[in-house]
Amino acid sequence: MATEKIQPPEVIFTQIFINNEFVNSVSGKTFPTINPVTGDKICDVQEGDKADVDVAVKAARAAFKLGSPWRSLDASARGSLLYKLSELFLRDAEYMAKLETLDNGKPYKSSFSSVNGAAKVLRYYAGFADKIHGKTIPVDGPFFCYTRHEPVGVCGQIIPWNYPISLLTWKIGPALACGCTCVVKPAEQTPLTALYVAKLIKEAGFPPGVVNIIPGYGPTAGAAISEHMDIDKIAFTGSTEVGRLIQEASGKSNLKRVSLELGGKSPLIVLTDADIDFAVDIGHDGLFANMGQICCAASRIFVHEDIYDDYVKKSVARAKRRTIGDPYDPKTESGPQISQEQFDKIMELIDSGKKDGAKLECGGGRFGDKGYFVQSTVFSDVTDEMRIAKEEIFGPVQQILKFKTIEEAVERANRTTYGLSAGVITKDIDKALSIANKIEAGTVWVNTFTVIPCQGAFGGFKMSGQGRELGEYGLQEYTEIKTVTVKVDGNL
Repeated sequence: MATEKIQPPEVIFTQIFINNEFVNSVSGKTFPTINPVTGDKICDVQEGDKADVDVAVKAARAAFKLGSPWRSLDASARGSLLYKLSELFLRDAEYMAKLETLDNGKPYKSSFSSVNGAAKVLRYYAGFADKIHGKTIPVDGPFFCYTRHEPVGVCGQIIPWNYPISLLTWKIGPALACGCTCVVKPAEQTPLTALYVAKLIKEAGFPPGVVNIIPGYGPTAGAAISEHMDIDKIAFTGSTEVGRLIQEASGKSNLKRVSLELGGKSPLIVLTDADIDFAVDIGHDGLFANMGQICCAASRIFVHEDIYDDYVKKSVARAKRRTIGDPYDPKTESGPQISQEQFDKIMELIDSGKKDGAKLECGGGRFGDKGYFVQSTVFSDVTDEMRIAKEEIFGPVQQILKFKTIEEAVERANRTTYGLSAGVITKDIDKALSIANKIEAGTVWVNTFTVIPCQGAFGGFKMSGQGRELGEYGLQEYTEIKTVTVKVDGNL
């Protein structure tokens, strides 16, 4: 990885990818993708819509047909292709990281880490490809009974803009390991790295139609995927609002299987025995990483009243030290927000915090005079009923709340419609495990935050979603279980 400031890359691929070929959209329409650092257009990208989704689904269905080159591959050969793809990620990591930073605005060092993490995900699922198998079952009577895990079919996969390359691999990795085919829609804000991955998919040797990538807008291309009668499963990461629409579209169409990784308002509980400086760093990184644009961000920090003032003081000092600016500069910790729309939403919620009576300790405004930069913002004296304590801000806005007892902290932490993640900081392992067992969340971190290894399952309780990604559990979303029972002759 470069240690000096680098220059943005040349954009190579801007077309739709179907059947291993880059093509223009059926309509001929394009849409701009914007550089969030400046607000200027990077380039125009071919705009897919329902017609393009139909073509892509036909290609994916043909690739999934029995006897096709993809379905005829040995499972170990599928794994070899995934491993080859992971190697191509590593080969082109610097270019892909530059492209991710250009389109998304996150610091280059974060983008570089994302590319390497994505390669790990692909390698992980490459190893699983020939280890997805059923069981033999000792049923009553003269029968031989066994189960098979078969690919679910054509999978629609809708990727968010906050971690474009990482979450692309979270979805195609297990799907391809299981033998499915994919129709992928990257976020309209960040289509460029997905289209470069398309080039690598072809280079790795995947047969035509196995992965198809359709850049476009949610209400058109995304809706067409959600409603399509020949898509068997959909995976979505994004807002709870859109997740509802996808669930509804599935019900109104062919009852396609749905997995959703949605919003969060994750609590971090800091107990009195915690090392304050350590706890401040955990809370800071858990909220401000990726400019606060993390579904599992530590967006409600509950601090015991005995250490509250000290925690707030040190959190403010750390936020003021956070470097904001050019994401290609290695010293930069935070880049811009993704879009004008997201910038405006964050500023409106900051205003609501001030109006509701929270104390604005630092930040609260625009950083710089161009692009979508927001100052690192910290609120203290936050109470549970305030909007900033209930709504997902998805920006660099830290809320610090006070509690008296552990029982109170746990009850308040669970008092939310979300349940994606949570954390606790303490030196007492008994208290840590007790709290972890009582928190209603899919992931609980102890003395850390936002650590998401590819081997562990990730997903939410309540309105934070359904299903799991990553780990062995992630494979379950992409297989159907078939039971076969054979009558056998018991006479020898």
